[in-house]
This record gives sequence, structure tokens and C-alpha cells, in this order.
Amino acid sequence: MRPVLTARQAGELHKSLIAYLSSINIESTKILQDELSVGENFDDVTRTKYEGILERKWTSVMRLQKRIFELESKVTDLETKLQSVASIHSHEDAANWLPEGEAKQKLQSHQKQVTCVAFHPNHSSLASGSEDCTVKIWDWEHGQLERSLKGHRLPVMGVDYGGPHEHTRLASCSSDLTIKIWDPSNSYVNVRTLCGHDHTVSAVRFLPSGKLVSAGRDGSIRIWDVVSGYCLRTIDSQGDWIRDISVSLDGGYVVSAGNDRMAQIWDISSGEVTARLIGHSGPIECCAVAPQSSHGHMAKLGSMKLSGRDIFVATGSRDNHIKLWNERGGLIKTLEGHDTWVRGLAFHPQGKFLISVGDDRTIRCWDLSNEARLVRTIVGSSRFLTSIRWGPSIRSTQGTSHVVAVGSIDASIRVWM
Repeated sequence: MRPVLTARQAGELHKSLIAYLSSINIESTKILQDELSVGENFDDVTRTKYEGILERKWTSVMRLQKRIFELESKVTDLETKLQSVASIHSHEDAANWLPEGEAKQKLQSHQKQVTCVAFHPNHSSLASGSEDCTVKIWDWEHGQLERSLKGHRLPVMGVDYGGPHEHTRLASCSSDLTIKIWDPSNSYVNVRTLCGHDHTVSAVRFLPSGKLVSAGRDGSIRIWDVVSGYCLRTIDSQGDWIRDISVSLDGGYVVSAGNDRMAQIWDISSGEVTARLIGHSGPIECCAVAPQSSHGHMAKLGSMKLSGRDIFVATGSRDNHIKLWNERGGLIKTLEGHDTWVRGLAFHPQGKFLISVGDDRTIRCWDLSNEARLVRTIVGSSRFLTSIRWGPSIRSTQGTSHVVAVGSIDASIRVWM
């Protein structure tokens, strides 16, 4: 073993030891003195010089050790406080996170425009549908294409993940009048094809119960059992092409919107309209039901009191406007900023913002907590933007982060995270 002390340091230590042992009258000091080779030059004067050194060194070590313990305790306290502050800032950052700058990923493989996107609720998978008649599955985190799903004969108009508990499914709908159910746990095999619509199926959304809602150009809304494939209810809207649907938080209501320039809130159990949202001057391209976290902001915007049974809705139209509504059909506010058609809407999961995309190639962020003002505009593509989805929140030791995907007519999907 390599010596820890130099020869000089060892000599000093030996002399200090001999001086200490002599001071307490240890009889074997002379023998130890000879063994340590300090005998010849270790006279009374030298002994006096080294007396007390060992004791002082020892008490210094004890003081230093005590100080180290105190500092370690302070470091622990500071680390705890730092983690607490980091957690608070992480929460604040997550609540205020918005896409900005260039997209982190640009996913390219489709041959024609992307019409729709949807995130898997648990994995880093993103589904996209296109006018090239395919559904593609991506690893959005790494920007890789995982597989292409072929089965539809005409453009894919909508996609959504959901289904029975613990059995996540992917649903896709198409202009070929069909809805296809794919099993992500089994290489996305097509497990069922649902038929019943008489024209283009424009949108599909899973209910919290696992059932599926679809709507289309035939003006009907259909509720499906994806396990059996049975259509459980058909709601005839008596209207025009339904271009988009959105589901309430409890799954009891569905909002439909389309070419007849109004949105409607339907009671799924009865099939009755509970409210008509009238005010747009052009066909409505998209609609979104606000999450619970947005209710306070929406109620404040509308000078309302929350009842506990509230439904707030956003609609985007070819009249270039976004409108915010309550469940009684009351208009809360009209948001102006897009230069042309509004094609997609998504609420921030933590409630503070509404994000929109449109044919003006921009992503626009509206602050619901500040009079729904436009607070950020991003040029998302060189071509029209067609769709937007907010992905599942990702929790890690660094906090909560978010992910947003936007589809474009340039056949790509861009992902911000």
C-alpha cells in the first residue's frame, strides 16, 4: 500500500506521539522511540517543542468534524427547499407552456395532406390520417415511423385512441363510409370494421365508457360498441354535413358542428338537442369541449357562476373566427386573429390557453385567463394547417412537460414538446 504521509510528515507525527506518551508517563515510550527511529535527536528541548501538538490536532479534527455535520445538515435543508421551489416552478412552467419556435420533430411519410392526428394515451405513439388513404403510427419522441396501416379505400378523415378499459384501441374513419378499429397491442391489426353511415365519416371520438361516437356528411351521429361492432344509437341531426365532434368530460354529451353554421350539444342518452350554438357566418370546421381546468376562466369571461354541470365549447369556422360558448348556447366571446379558415382547436390541459390552427399557416395561442387575448402566433408550416392535438402530459423528476402535434396540407406532422 502506498504510504499516505511523506517521510517528513511521518517524522513529525512520530515525534508528536513520543512527546504525548512521555507527558502521560508511558514506560514503553523509550522502546517505541527507538522503533520509530527518533531516539538520537529527540532530547528534552525537542520533546518540549512537540508537546501538545497531538492534542491540538485532535481537538481541531473534532471541531472540523462537528462543522462538517452542521454544513451537511444545512445542505440537506437547502436541497429540500430547492426541490420544493423547483416543483412550484415546474408546475407554473407546465401551466404556462406553449409551443414556440421551430417544431422539435417533423414527421414525413404521407404522400398527400394530413387530415387528422391523435396521441396514444400511454405510449409515445402518434397516429395520423391522410388523403393518401393510410393511417401512420409514429414514435413522436424519436421522430420515427413505426408502421403504416392500410385498409381504407378513400381519404382518412379522423383518428382517435380510446376504448374499453385496459384495451386501448385506435379508431379511424374515412370517406369510404367505414370506421376501422385497430389493436395497438397486436401490431395494429384491424379487429373490426363498422358500417352504417351513408356518406363520408368525418370524425370519431371515444367516450370515457369505451364506446365510440362518429359523425359525417350524412348528418347523423352514431354511438358504437367497439367490441361487438353494433350501432347502439343513431341521432339524425336533420342538418348538413357534420365536420367535427367533441365529447363532454363525463361522456354524457357530444357537440357537433358543420356546414349548417351552427354547433349543437346533444344528450347521448336521449338523443335530444340541449342547446344550439348559433352565430358563425360560415361552415364550422372544428369544435372542442373545454376541460374542467378551463371552466373558471371561461366562467369569468362570460361573467357567470359555475354550477358544477357546466359545458363550455370552442368552435372554429370558415368565417375566420373562433367563438366560445356556454352549455345554454350563450356566446361568451368571439376571438379574431386568423386571416382565413380556422381548422383545428385544442385546449391546454391545465386550462389557461386555447390553441388554434388554420389555413393562414399559423398556430395561435389565446390566454383564457386574460380576456382570451392572442398571446402568441407561430408560423407552423409553409402550407395550410389542418389539425391539432394536445398529447398526454409527461411527468418526470424535472416536472411536467407537454407535447402538441399539428398536421399540414404539406403531408407532414410537426411536433412541439
